Amino acid sequence: MKNFQKHLMVFFLVMGMAGGVFAQAPYKHSIGATAGNFEALSYKTFFTNHLALQLDLGYKYTVGATRYGNIDVNSFELNPNLMYEGHFTKGLYGFIGGGVNLGYSWHWGVFDGWFYNTRYRYDYGKFGVNGILGMEYKFNIPLTLQFDFRPGYGMLFTDDVDFDYFDWSVNVGVRYTF
Repeated sequence: MKNFQKHLMVFFLVMGMAGGVFAQAPYKHSIGATAGNFEALSYKTFFTNHLALQLDLGYKYTVGATRYGNIDVNSFELNPNLMYEGHFTKGLYGFIGGGVNLGYSWHWGVFDGWFYNTRYRYDYGKFGVNGILGMEYKFNIPLTLQFDFRPGYGMLFTDDVDFDYFDWSVNVGVRYTF
């Protein structure tokens, strides 16, 4: 096991050095907002020339597919993503990575009675994992435009009920770089 860890550490060290020789990060920090299924405040920073962390905090609306059928899920969540970002052409970058989402979720259910219909609100805690895949364009001014797709697996839970669903979002982001 120690031999495997040494090989893995050497691999990442060599890849990090090789990435540092061929490219530079487009910026160090950025702050802005995303819109789409996930409307959030967004912060992104680069640790190395290719390794970035993006934090998004906001409201998300998803129609998730469960084993019981589709369900409308509203949530307020934090979504940190660790990404590898590479340079395509002048100003255009692509990225791939993954992260988790933590938060508070709710959805509305309807009880169809004989004389009347009643709406119930169900509240849950939320935990999930997601991938992130997208492109980012860095303008000559301190501004970036980002498009991303985040497929994932979400779990909603309370004291007595829990279920999982396909959690996803498609977003466009604009951030100021510094």
